[in-house]
Amino acid sequence: VSRTLVSDIELGKFDNHDIDDIDRLARATGAELDVRIRWRGEGLDRLLDEAHALLVERIVAELRIVGWETAVEVTFNVYGDRGSVDVLAWHQGTGSLLIIEVKSVVPHAQGTLLPLDRKVRLAPGIARERILPAPTVSRLLVLGDRTVNRRRILRLEAMFAAALPMRGHTVRRWLRAPVGAMSGLLFLSDAATGSTRRPGSGRLRVNRPRKPPVDGG
Repeated sequence: VSRTLVSDIELGKFDNHDIDDIDRLARATGAELDVRIRWRGEGLDRLLDEAHALLVERIVAELRIVGWETAVEVTFNVYGDRGSVDVLAWHQGTGSLLIIEVKSVVPHAQGTLLPLDRKVRLAPGIARERILPAPTVSRLLVLGDRTVNRRRILRLEAMFAAALPMRGHTVRRWLRAPVGAMSGLLFLSDAATGSTRRPGSGRLRVNRPRKPPVDGG
């Protein structure tokens, strides 16, 4: 890129430059360009919150169908380390504990992976708080199925593949029959298709898999 571009960026002058050139400059220096459009202030926050709620609802629904007990927005305080887990899931048959981080957008890699890693590290203490046996702890990152999210993951594929190697159908097969620890990534649609209700938090409840309908009945 030109020296003029470098100088302008150092001075915070972005107006007259192509965003692709700015992005190339950022990546060449080990940085990541993060462009955010603020639309009507609180209106955008509400849209993002709705997208997040839809993703939580959909992953909880998938888990319950295949026999997982779930709780959402689970707060914890483990030796003074406080926070919350978007979805905490436990599989009674195997004792598998699953920590799920839900993101409608991917702000940046470290801001996505580090909080999930921290919660997995604290998972045994979180399980003890809820009196849950947890011989294995797994992690799952659920992302909104958007082009921008897929592009960002693809751009940093080596990093995400190392942290979350299991994807798509492989993740769903594991959810149906969890064996050992799993680290995975799953894209789900966050597009509204009807009324949305955020699943309530609280005690983990057993929800047995639904029986398939009988043909003709």
